[in-house]
Amino acid sequence: MAALDLFGRRWSLRILWELRAGPLGFRPLQKLCDDMSSSVMRQRLTELMDAQVIHQLPDSRYELTPLGQEARHALNPLARWAGRWAATIDPQGADHTDDQSAGRVSHPDTVDDGTQERDSAD
Repeated sequence: MAALDLFGRRWSLRILWELRAGPLGFRPLQKLCDDMSSSVMRQRLTELMDAQVIHQLPDSRYELTPLGQEARHALNPLARWAGRWAATIDPQGADHTDDQSAGRVSHPDTVDDGTQERDSAD
């Protein structure tokens, strides 16, 4: 229940998602998160750091911890389901998800079409 509470807070999963490809500074992360307010961003970053899901590097950028990486992998099935759900609801718009950043970054655990490789861990 604690994990659901943490990840259920507005923007928490988005921050986790945006950090999937590597470390980001406050402003670039804020920009990727649709310019969320600085105060909410700081609060969510603090909560995620307290939960040891992310940490701040000496150069002030934020990155996923090993626990954060595990959470990201655990959420991959949900992301795949969301893609199927979106295609069911709007077959013509299936290529256009609410998260416009989804197609920008290649992930080491996905193949070109965005699906997870068979030998990679969830």
